[in-house]
Amino acid sequence: MLQLEIPKRELYNDTIEEFLEYEKASLQLEHSLVSLSKWESTWRKPFLSKEQKTVEESTDYIKCMTITQNVKPDAYLHLPPEIFEQVDNYINLPMTATWFTETENAPKSREVITAEVIYYWMIALQIPMECQKWHLNRLLTLIKVCNIKGQPPKKQGRKEAMSKRTALNQARRSQNHTKG
Repeated sequence: MLQLEIPKRELYNDTIEEFLEYEKASLQLEHSLVSLSKWESTWRKPFLSKEQKTVEESTDYIKCMTITQNVKPDAYLHLPPEIFEQVDNYINLPMTATWFTETENAPKSREVITAEVIYYWMIALQIPMECQKWHLNRLLTLIKVCNIKGQPPKKQGRKEAMSKRTALNQARRSQNHTKG
């Protein structure tokens, strides 16, 4: 969970030619499948894409991430750049100790990942629905772990099997003090 402190701000409104004062606000945010789903239902496009988000889209995602109750709508108006930076840093945190070794030759998936695809993965892998409130990166890591652990073990290549047999035979020879 990310705790944000939005400072009190005073901004000039050109249309009414007045200074407007915005109150300080404390927000608790959670980057989860629930917030992703809310955002995608509004914008009707995948959040997890390489496409750059507009300020309006980013601000709306902050609204979707907010779990604090009864936040005044003006709390989200004219957010300073450091708030967006804090949110981006939080979104990019792995939130897990699990890591993967990526192979260079592994093909990259071109599948468009939306909230519904992630919900499908959860259902197919029998991941409980309460995990939809986890940090999204943690949930995606769990899904990846379930996929890896659920696969049958890979067959050894011929060279790998031969080198293991050779190493095992050498160990036996040295243990038994024989030549063959």
